[in-house]
Amino acid sequence: MSSNLQYRSRAVRAMVLLHEEHLRRFVHVWRLALTSSVSLPPADDPSYASLEALGRHVLSAAGGYMIWMCGVLALPDPGIRSAPDASAIIRDADDYMEHVLERWRAPLTEVPNEKLGTPEYPSRWQTRYSIDSMLEHAVMHPIRHAFQLDELLKDL
Repeated sequence: MSSNLQYRSRAVRAMVLLHEEHLRRFVHVWRLALTSSVSLPPADDPSYASLEALGRHVLSAAGGYMIWMCGVLALPDPGIRSAPDASAIIRDADDYMEHVLERWRAPLTEVPNEKLGTPEYPSRWQTRYSIDSMLEHAVMHPIRHAFQLDELLKDL
């Protein structure tokens, strides 16, 4: 991504750039975990059923965060397609990631700082987020999962 993209809010620009950096890093670490045959610890959450499910979860969430922000801000649909199924995610992850990242670049360019902190809106999982806090959540989500995979890779 060009770091020269113009945004009304420098905070939004920073979060979009950081999201791209860390989603790319997650996919890199996830692919290392796949080639190293990392086993995820048992969990009740279906997002942790396999590395394929985890990859789909992180990539799908990345698209979902932007769709949610556009929805609550009454912006046009960003046109993010659904993530590939877990059975296809290994093959299609890079293409889907590029699609999501491209669709992240434009929707928030005109959002002013005044709309970032208030109001708060309920997420799909009913936690309330401002736009700023959802952007931070979107950045941290791939960081958290890359960290988890890094820890498992260290244990091999």
